[in-house]
Amino acid sequence: MVVAFWCNHCPYVRAWEERFDAIARDYAARGVATVAICANDAVSHPGDSFGAMAERAAEQGYAFPYARDDSQQVPRAYGAERTPEVFVLDAERRIAYHGAIDDSTDPDAITAHHLRAALDAVLEGRAPEVAETAPVGCTIKWAR
Repeated sequence: MVVAFWCNHCPYVRAWEERFDAIARDYAARGVATVAICANDAVSHPGDSFGAMAERAAEQGYAFPYARDDSQQVPRAYGAERTPEVFVLDAERRIAYHGAIDDSTDPDAITAHHLRAALDAVLEGRAPEVAETAPVGCTIKWAR
């Protein structure tokens, strides 16, 4: 399973959006469930409200559920701090990989496909060679 912390407004999310959706599509056929969760405070960031999320998901045709966490408990439980920030869970629901989707917001400059490599490893029953990378993106907007 892939759990991603996501939002509508972050330029980093938008830079990775198509690639993340392609990963969700590619790995769904291999039994991988993918979910994106927006936990940003919608009061201070109305562009991340549930309604705005539904619009964004429809216009982009996301292949994954895009969930809302107004309580902000899910990112706190994972220790997430950024959008996008991904977690790969193995069959036992242990975190096998945590970090960035790949190593560049520019699709032409990618040298390491972190999320794909982690998913391939987990699906083959092994630990990813790289289990953690630094997530790059906007900070989660916590409620005050």
